[in-house]
Amino acid sequence: MSQKPRRIGFLERAAETFDLPADAVAGLPKLELVGDGELRVENHKGILAYGREEIHVSGGVFLIKIAGQELELRAMTGLELLITGKISQITLA
Repeated sequence: MSQKPRRIGFLERAAETFDLPADAVAGLPKLELVGDGELRVENHKGILAYGREEIHVSGGVFLIKIAGQELELRAMTGLELLITGKISQITLA
């Protein structure tokens, strides 16, 4: 089954037109990976599943799956979370 390409929404087009960060305008998640040991996720919508080898985070339009070893949620606010451990894979679904 082939996956349909995601359509660009009005807010994303406006962000492009006015040269604004799309993540801030459209509420999209922003991921920042530092090496293989630290991941920051901004604009998340909450933790859906939590374990030492896999963490699932709601990114609104995306499901963010983080896989690895000894994963740990080090900090979490309403806007940002910090995951540490040996991160081996990040999947957007």
